[in-house]
Amino acid sequence: MSLKIVMLTGPAVSSRFMYHGLAADLDIDLVLRETPVPMKTIMKNRAKKLGWINVIGQIGFGILVLPILRNSSKKQKTKVIAKLGLNQNEIPTEKLIDVASVNSKESIDVLQKINPDVVIVNGCRIVSKKVLTAVNAVFLNTHEGITPRYRGIHGGYWALVNRDLENAGVTVHLVDKGVDTGGILYQARIQPEKNDNFTTYPYYQTAAGIPLMQKAIEDVEKNSIQKIEPKLESQIWYHPTIWGYLWNYLTKGVK
Repeated sequence: MSLKIVMLTGPAVSSRFMYHGLAADLDIDLVLRETPVPMKTIMKNRAKKLGWINVIGQIGFGILVLPILRNSSKKQKTKVIAKLGLNQNEIPTEKLIDVASVNSKESIDVLQKINPDVVIVNGCRIVSKKVLTAVNAVFLNTHEGITPRYRGIHGGYWALVNRDLENAGVTVHLVDKGVDTGGILYQARIQPEKNDNFTTYPYYQTAAGIPLMQKAIEDVEKNSIQKIEPKLESQIWYHPTIWGYLWNYLTKGVK
C-alpha cells in the first residue's frame, strides 16, 4: 500500500491497540500524540450542557467507582487482551511526536509537511476545522458506539444499559466538525462476557474496529468509499453519574 498514513491520538491504551493492530499490515508514517485536555476544563464545559449536579455525579463515579472497577478487573483485562489479540506495547519512539494538542500549530505544520493521504483519529479531542482543512487527506475515526444512536462516549456501556444488544458495538466513520456525525463507513457488534465491566467493554470495541479501519483505508486507496445511510435516531451520551451507574448495576446487572 502506497498511502501515507498519520494517526492523531491521545495517551489511552486504545490508541496503542489501534496502532499495533494496523501496523501489522500497514505502514503508519507517524503518530501525533496529544496531552489530554485537563479534567477541570472538561468538567466546566460539560457543566454548561448538563448542569453541575450531573457533573458532580460524574466526578463521584470517577473518584469512587472507577478505581474499584479497574482494580477488580485486572485479571479480566489480561484475559480479554490475550483473547482478542491486542497489543498494548508503547508506540515506537521513532514513529511518535508528542504535541500539546492535535489542533495546535505544531500539529498542523507536521501534517502539512508529511501531506498524508489518510489521517486516523483515535482517542484525542475533537479535531478542529482548521486541521481538517489543512491537508488534502481523508480523516477516519473509530468510535466506541453504534452511531448515530450512541454518539459521545461509552456507547457500548449505554447500549447494554438500554438492553439494546444489537447496537452494542463500534463504528468507523469519516470525520467532520461535529461530534461523531461524519459519514458512517463500517459498523460491527460486540459480545462481552459476564465478567466484563465498564473498563473492559472498550477493548472489544477497539478489537472489532481494527479490521473495519483496515477496510476503510483500503477503500481510500481504491477510491471506493461508500457511506452507510443511518437508520437510527441520533443521541449523544456522556459519563454515567455515580447514582446512575449504581442504579443500572443493581436493577439491570450492567457493570
